[in-house]
Amino acid sequence: MNKRGAARLRRVTRLPLVSPRQWLRRVMFWFGALLVAVAAVGFAQAADAAGHLFQAITGPRPWIVFLLAPGGLALSVALTRRVFPGAQGSGIPQVIAALHMTDQAMVRRVLSLRIATGKILLTLLGLACGASIGREGPTVQVGAAIMQTLGQMLRLPRLDLQRALVLAGGAAGVSAAFNTPLAGVVFAIEELSHSFESRTSGTVFSAVIIGGVAVMGLAGNYTYFGHTSAELPFGPGWAAVAVCSVAGGLLGGGFSALLVRAAAGLPGRAGRFVMNHPVLFAVACGLVLAALGIASGGDTYGTGYAQARQLVEGASLPLAFPLLKLAATVVSYVSGIPGGIFAPSLAVGAGLGFWASHILPGAPAGAVVLLGMVGYFSGVVQAPITATVIVMEMTDNQRMTIPLMATAFLAFAVSRLICRRPLYGALARRFLMAQERQAAHGEG
Repeated sequence: MNKRGAARLRRVTRLPLVSPRQWLRRVMFWFGALLVAVAAVGFAQAADAAGHLFQAITGPRPWIVFLLAPGGLALSVALTRRVFPGAQGSGIPQVIAALHMTDQAMVRRVLSLRIATGKILLTLLGLACGASIGREGPTVQVGAAIMQTLGQMLRLPRLDLQRALVLAGGAAGVSAAFNTPLAGVVFAIEELSHSFESRTSGTVFSAVIIGGVAVMGLAGNYTYFGHTSAELPFGPGWAAVAVCSVAGGLLGGGFSALLVRAAAGLPGRAGRFVMNHPVLFAVACGLVLAALGIASGGDTYGTGYAQARQLVEGASLPLAFPLLKLAATVVSYVSGIPGGIFAPSLAVGAGLGFWASHILPGAPAGAVVLLGMVGYFSGVVQAPITATVIVMEMTDNQRMTIPLMATAFLAFAVSRLICRRPLYGALARRFLMAQERQAAHGEG
């Protein structure tokens, strides 16, 4: 082959569609999405087993939760601080913070497989002792950590490609955790990146699609809350949109503002006590958690999926359930243990909708439950499109799309009046500042 032919061949092999290097990266991205799906399915099954274990222990002896919850939360906080630092909280703020980091050593520390493993184990520990937490946020961090590790193996030269991998891993984590592929894409755009760049769109789409197909193959094409045919005909029943928007926005925004304030530290002696004695504070949180569980008849323990599904399917729960579940979620989060707020927020929202259905007899109760769910969830995360898509996909109901979207956007506006910054963005900023201070202190 002459020099001209060799040069032409080199130019051809550098084209994106035929470049061996580009195809190697694509295959690694797809392989990573498969790994995220497998990890998410395994995590989901283990979380269910942890919840069943808690029920088996406390079922015949409800009082034992006053030993189990304080001891479990204290152990989780101790392990988080001494063995898995950086694993506390939801996991989504860590991923958002990693997307804004330029120091790759810091990214590797936040999204390491060791931290991801600790996140899984400690979330399971929290569920096994009755904490009101979810596994979806942790799954996002696990997915991002898996993809970040693959990126290290590929030695990607450009920062935007490394961020694309992290973004794709987080999106695949949402998709696999909820079995909602469309929600994974929307969440990546609306919450994780707050933008959509053409250079990363193919990576995100392919990771979510492959992860979604893998989850369907491993766990089946299911919806968490089954199928509901609830509808909200246009007319007087639309008053439910206003009620659920205002109530969801106020409660969700208040919940977010409380968590943001707690992340900054409590004032006065209480703050100094938490700072100096985090394990003892976790014990106190465990006692409060146990008391809330006894008061609710056990409904506030765990993710809340079972209670939300009951309400979606037309069953009833005590009217105090949403407030007790909200309180249990706050206590679980501020204790310092790893665990997410997605699932508990959906449960609180479903309870809020159930409550609203009692004062809105002109609206179908099933539809109001869905509106309450999307209203509160949008108020918490301030991501209305994600909230709409997740609830729509998890209930297999497209008839409610317009009422759900209207409720989500109105709740978002109300929530912004109380909590000016989105919850995950605010927590990510604090986490990033803490990491930078820690890095500067280490260098000093």
